[in-house]
Amino acid sequence: MMPIVLTRIDDRLIHGQVMTAWVKFTQANRIMIIDEGVAKDPFMVKVLKMAAPPGIKVDIYDVEQAVEVLKENDSTNEKIIILVKHPVVIETLLEKGIEIKKLNVGGMGAAPGRKALYKNISISKEEREIFQRILDKGTDIFIQIVPDEKEVDIKKFI
Repeated sequence: MMPIVLTRIDDRLIHGQVMTAWVKFTQANRIMIIDEGVAKDPFMVKVLKMAAPPGIKVDIYDVEQAVEVLKENDSTNEKIIILVKHPVVIETLLEKGIEIKKLNVGGMGAAPGRKALYKNISISKEEREIFQRILDKGTDIFIQIVPDEKEVDIKKFI
């Protein structure tokens, strides 16, 4: 399986200094966005590729494509950041055999049906249940907006 250095939920995906900080911290050289809607939107694909830090390869896949690519035994020196908007994508990846030991929650903004969980993180009842199932599968979940902040274990809030 390809080397994953960070798996992150952030509903803004690639944006400004936050992603630049994570790329630098993890020494990633590839960002893999997994999102059904974005993968089908050529304009958003172009925007996100332009938003990436210089020299970083960006690929955008739907879940099935991502699973196929991640399961490849890739012996390159790639260090991959996986970015998704929603926890259900992580749950699906786990169900399809992708190993995720740690999950970073960095941005889930307020929306109808969501309640504040911690700082800028808001989740719905369904998302809370998904996070619990992800925890039950053995994945550690932590909230951390940028690398120089302390990790906050999501178990305190679920």
